[in-house]
Amino acid sequence: MIRKLVRQMLTAQIFSALAVSLCLLIDNVMISRFLGSTGMAAYSLANPVLLGIGAIASLLAAGVQVSCSKSLGKGSREETDAGYSSAIVLGGGISLAFAAAVLLLRNPLAAVMGAGSEGALFEQTRDYLVGFSIGAPGSVGALVLIPFLQLAGQSNLLIAAVLLMAVVDIALDLLNVLCLHWGMFGMGLASSLSFYAALVLAASYFLSSRCVFRFSRKRVRGKKIAELFQGGIPAGFNMASSVVLVFLLNQVLKSTGGETAIAAYAVVSGIGNAANCITTGVGGVSLTLSGILFNEEDREGLKELIRLLTRYSVMLGLGMGMLLILLAPALVSVFIAEAGPMRDMAILGLRLFATGMIPCCINNAMKSLYQSIGQEKRTMLISVLEGMLFPGVAAVVLGMTVGTNGVWLHFVVGEAMTLLFISLMIWKKTGKMPWAQGACLLMDKGFGAIDNRLLERKLHSLEEMKRFVMEAEQFCLDLKEDEHTSRHIALCIEEIASNVIRHGFAADRKEHHLSVRLLGKEDRWVLRFRDDCRAFDPLELPPERMQQALGIRLALAMAEKANYTYSMNMNNLTLQLRRK
Repeated sequence: MIRKLVRQMLTAQIFSALAVSLCLLIDNVMISRFLGSTGMAAYSLANPVLLGIGAIASLLAAGVQVSCSKSLGKGSREETDAGYSSAIVLGGGISLAFAAAVLLLRNPLAAVMGAGSEGALFEQTRDYLVGFSIGAPGSVGALVLIPFLQLAGQSNLLIAAVLLMAVVDIALDLLNVLCLHWGMFGMGLASSLSFYAALVLAASYFLSSRCVFRFSRKRVRGKKIAELFQGGIPAGFNMASSVVLVFLLNQVLKSTGGETAIAAYAVVSGIGNAANCITTGVGGVSLTLSGILFNEEDREGLKELIRLLTRYSVMLGLGMGMLLILLAPALVSVFIAEAGPMRDMAILGLRLFATGMIPCCINNAMKSLYQSIGQEKRTMLISVLEGMLFPGVAAVVLGMTVGTNGVWLHFVVGEAMTLLFISLMIWKKTGKMPWAQGACLLMDKGFGAIDNRLLERKLHSLEEMKRFVMEAEQFCLDLKEDEHTSRHIALCIEEIASNVIRHGFAADRKEHHLSVRLLGKEDRWVLRFRDDCRAFDPLELPPERMQQALGIRLALAMAEKANYTYSMNMNNLTLQLRRK
């Protein structure tokens, strides 16, 4: 089932990662085509501030994923709703404050970014900052809601929102350059309005009765806000490191190649950010699923997840890298039509960037793993090394010794050094190679269920279910449970599993999966049922169904505690029974 979840989530995560980069890429093309090299340089100089907006959104989105994966792993719907409510209020407040700050400080910000204090470059940098910052609430709001759309299984709506954003941005950019002639301000404003369009479409789900999350001001809690920040801090460090790196690269390129090199970097950066949707997608899948598995204490599930993500990282990184190398001249020509030094710089820069895609994918998977399992300090260290220190030092040293061409190597050097650092760190702590027997998890031997206290099966038929019921009862007896409780546990499995197989599996012609997990803790038994059938909450059966669902009612009555969540197109039901 983990393999299926990874495949399903990767597409949605990759599309969601395109959300910001797609608008920036479209702006990049339009600016290079219609506003020239000065506009491109202004766009590149404004990028650190734009990444600041992205850092806020990434921090909150990562905090949502970490917080909600914990609550889903624990089966707590109330905690998930608290995270949803707190994230909306927090994202709205911070993004409004950020937009106001940029609007008030637009002139000094443009100067600090290296645009000077007057002239065309300064004016265009300032104007783009103003136009883009107006959309901060829209961009932050859209990105904060993306994890909730994924958790709710609304991948089609997510893809539609991203496509709508792209269409609106292209249309408004063309309107600006062909009719309105508002220059760089119009380009930034077009992106802002496209973010709001995507947000409105996404909101159509969250404001509907179909929404599985419930907003309430009463659920906005200081403790939950702190949890969101804590969970998102590593992602914020990652984006903050990127802001510093982009600023540094602009200064190095300015000294080695002038405005031409900065403009070429804007093209490489725009295409590279779009290509990095695969690395961000891998990281997003790792962040969400590893958080859920960690809170379920599923060591074997984590090991399988990392094996799968490493495999997908190599496949996706190799495929994207080859495409960028082969298509570099064609891709750069979309931005820079005329042959010349700028175009040659961008082609070389993009091809060298492509060589770092595989290690970047793996690094993102590992960072997200450590973030979701509570190893924030390790995640922040890796983020600073990967996002700023290693590539920054490479850019400065190679820029001083080789010139502009050496600066383009900063990405692959930074990613390769980061992967080497992670490997050495794992080897030093465990004495094993990173992917040998799950060594990369860096967890104590005591983590996870003791093998003789865990029973887990995947069921596909009533015959398999019946065999598992008898196996589960004997399993409980072997662990010194009394006959009464052992029969109750067996009965719970029989009633819930048979209902899923008889009704959930038969609801359509698709192939379905049911996973049942029985865990014996010191003071209680934990039963977890997970299936990919249509949403069905046994805790909120309508009155007309209650009389027909006596078996489910009986199973729930025997449980001391019951929790249900629907996430990632999966029904998740957890029952707890006290041990005798």
